[in-house]
Amino acid sequence: MSRLFGTDGVRGRANADLTPDLALRLNIAAARVLGAADRRAVAVIGRDPRASGEMLAAASAAGLAAAGVKVIDLGILPTPAVAHLTALTGADFGVMVSASHNPMPDNGIKFFAAGGRKLPDEVEDAIEAAMGDPAPLPQGDGVGRIVRSVDPVESYIEHLVAAVPHPLNGLKVVLDPANGAATGAAPEALRRAGAEVVLINADPDGLNINENCGSTHMDGLRAAVVEHGAHAGIALDGDADRCLAVDADGNDVDGDAIMAILAIAMREAGQLRGDTLVTTVMSNLGLHQAMGTAGIKLEVTGVGDRYVLERLAEGGYSLGGEQSGHIIVSDHATTGDGTLTAILLLARMAATGRSLADLASVFTPAPQVLVNVRVTDKSVIDHDDVRSAVALWQSKLGTDGRVLLRPSGTEPLVRVMVEASEEPVAQTVAAELVAVVEHAMG
Repeated sequence: MSRLFGTDGVRGRANADLTPDLALRLNIAAARVLGAADRRAVAVIGRDPRASGEMLAAASAAGLAAAGVKVIDLGILPTPAVAHLTALTGADFGVMVSASHNPMPDNGIKFFAAGGRKLPDEVEDAIEAAMGDPAPLPQGDGVGRIVRSVDPVESYIEHLVAAVPHPLNGLKVVLDPANGAATGAAPEALRRAGAEVVLINADPDGLNINENCGSTHMDGLRAAVVEHGAHAGIALDGDADRCLAVDADGNDVDGDAIMAILAIAMREAGQLRGDTLVTTVMSNLGLHQAMGTAGIKLEVTGVGDRYVLERLAEGGYSLGGEQSGHIIVSDHATTGDGTLTAILLLARMAATGRSLADLASVFTPAPQVLVNVRVTDKSVIDHDDVRSAVALWQSKLGTDGRVLLRPSGTEPLVRVMVEASEEPVAQTVAAELVAVVEHAMG
């Protein structure tokens, strides 16, 4: 039987894979694992604006209350805001109902431990095991209550503005919050920090989250930056835990480039503990080269911001993230925060007077091709033919390239990534590997 939790909580097609019944049972189990033994536990819960979030958040809150938990309903908020408010309120744990960058029909449920930190694998496994616990639920005054939080968005905005290292005055920014959870908080935080904000894709209706917008569809942002003569563009995803950027000419600045810019800025300010950046195996070889030139060490983890977070905590480091734009600045956040990342990136521009393109030029990416192959069984990556093909091509590429196949933790996909000294070579190798994966599926 496959594991219920993926790399970022429990996800699936809402009302098919992820039903209100599953949400109810999952949250009862979470309450039993994460709740306090000697008193009534307190949990905060938030959601992104997708339509199915209404029923799944209601079912989740009902499950928590049924298990005796006091539930503070935060309403629609970004994932990093839920993490922040888990810590700020002193809650025993937090719950976020969101499928992040996934399309609208999907949804998900993720949990934060006390202090707003993501759960380790063993705690998630304990929650999954507790779903079979037949213990009776509390009754009478043992049943939990559900209350609405008072203005949680303002608390989060104040937190973001307090982290601004340099005013953003003079910067014109196009912001695309993906019709998502940060539609209200992100532009207000940027404006209070001093930026002039042009807002696009900021009219969530429950159905249009991530739809041809945000960090997964950046064509509109590229065009808007050029049209408005902006200094930069910022793309968030549906729950605003990731950030990608666009320079003044409409060129993409991905998570690797953003990490390179922030790492150098933090090192100059004496804030990059251990002179170390933590990233994943998906980061481009060019990032390794750029950091080596800058005298910054790299720690590499498996794919998933949770593993970056674990390494940050273990090593006491202050900066880490993923090429996809999940970037964690541990002095200010316990998880990836797209709006915080945007603020720090723009502050670097304002403080130095340099353009985003100039700052990003420290990083020259090696040609990289990433192909998502839809599969019925993600274990196909362990097929003998697939393993042999990966080994063969890695041997042929040698130190001039890299091959990585991995299953998506959130979708029925195998991700085929190839880097090479020349893009046509990477394209050819990726096409060969995709063909092998598809043939292995029969």
